[in-house]
Amino acid sequence: MRVIAGEFRGRNLLAPASEVTRPVTDRVKQSVFDILSPYMDDAVVYDCFAGTGSMGLECLSRGAAHATFFEADRSAAERLRRNIGTLKVEGRSTVVATDLFKWFSTARKPGSRPAELIFLDPPYRFLNERPEELRKLAEAFAARHLSPTALVIFRHDAKDALELPALHVRDVREYGSMTVELLGLPPNGDAPPQ
Repeated sequence: MRVIAGEFRGRNLLAPASEVTRPVTDRVKQSVFDILSPYMDDAVVYDCFAGTGSMGLECLSRGAAHATFFEADRSAAERLRRNIGTLKVEGRSTVVATDLFKWFSTARKPGSRPAELIFLDPPYRFLNERPEELRKLAEAFAARHLSPTALVIFRHDAKDALELPALHVRDVREYGSMTVELLGLPPNGDAPPQ
């Protein structure tokens, strides 16, 4: 696992120690970041279910201002902290090792910037076991945590689908058995199409 572009290009990252996290291949990562490049400069990024931080760290390498990583698994969070230390981006990173569903249910801190990019990469079982929590999480993103032009990058198994009515589907990409949906706030504040 490595950073593929930007300031830290070619730097190796600690990979997950178990099957709890699923790293994104370099090919998929490059394809996704080709789409995201207009959003990257000075961006505020949330990396949800971050694992060892591959996506958020890639953003920092490419010019994002700050990344907040949400990872409740102890082993993954420890490797994430080590990856942050290896790249010496502690001042541009925050690790939240708590229940992200509760964290996002609160209002954004006064004076803090909303996110321009949110990576939503839940364990695949969540789409079947906890769909209502994921829908509420998307509602919290839309209500309190997204800039008007922000993107939510929702990665899931291609055979599973979960509609997140609070967000508008802007694009869908298929990568073998994986689907990446690019979601945002509904245009003009209207409800997203059903």
